[in-house]
Amino acid sequence: MQETAFDFELDRVVREIEEKDAEEVSLQFPQGLKRQATDVVDRLRERAPDVQFYVSGERCYGACDLDEWLLKRTDVLVHFGHSPIRDSDSVIYVESRSNAPVEGVVREAMEELDPMEDVCLTTTAQHSHAFEEAREMLEEEGFTVVSQAGDERLDKEGQVLGCNYTSVASDAPQVLYLGNGDFHPIGLAMDHPDKELVVADPMNEQIRDVDGERFIRQRYGEIARAQKIEPDEWGVLLSTKIGQKRERLAFDLVDSYSDTYLITMNEITPDRLMQFDADAYVNTACPRITTDDGPRYDAPMLTPVEFEIAIGEKDWDDLEFDTFHGAW
Repeated sequence: MQETAFDFELDRVVREIEEKDAEEVSLQFPQGLKRQATDVVDRLRERAPDVQFYVSGERCYGACDLDEWLLKRTDVLVHFGHSPIRDSDSVIYVESRSNAPVEGVVREAMEELDPMEDVCLTTTAQHSHAFEEAREMLEEEGFTVVSQAGDERLDKEGQVLGCNYTSVASDAPQVLYLGNGDFHPIGLAMDHPDKELVVADPMNEQIRDVDGERFIRQRYGEIARAQKIEPDEWGVLLSTKIGQKRERLAFDLVDSYSDTYLITMNEITPDRLMQFDADAYVNTACPRITTDDGPRYDAPMLTPVEFEIAIGEKDWDDLEFDTFHGAW
């Protein structure tokens, strides 16, 4: 079997499968880990030859995004790549921790940080096991490290999600993010544009800065685009994904504002919205659909706060990054 850069904790998975007497088990991977799926199945079959394994081919954006069909169809769903948002007897969460060493990138990142200012340390599930190692390295070099646990949607101290950055300490002027990719740093930069953000990427052995103000300007531009076309009909999008379903928010918007229409769907994509004739959309599902994919849509796509700014119910100074709080 091929060596992987991630720890899938297959012995623990098999042990929990046996404890649950599961005969049919489904496996769900985020986009970046799907290439590992067949190898994981092969290795699980060696350990549990009497179990039937299913692999979800649906897109997976986080712990909030479980394959509901497989969840109902199989005895257990093993969800790789994320920490649990809530307890569940039918879901096994596996963080798929990265095996990449962090010492080199953390030491390199120190050169980009101001030792006279507090630094907030953040990370994701894949690198949470290295959180204390990174903290100790920073403190040994004289940095004052601050961190916090965040709200109940977050499983560990210093952890961030694409929709939740409550673990970021408000009194720290600079943030060190330990992790790979741009998804989490972009959200962090939008939610805290006033902070200096340094990314230490152990997987690619890279150090880089992220400019939060640039992303905020993009959101200003999208609001202005909506105001320019003066929409007569707004589509309010309600996700049917169990962890992204903000029903009360969606219904409140439709009840409070005329010329709004509730549209439900599991996967929000540009081609699906092209079938409707709304002039613009308000997205109550994952905020990253709006901020990351918004330019792909023909009609303006706004968050609820941005919508209220566009129609004059709120001021431009009220603009903030849309986040999810609390367990679902």
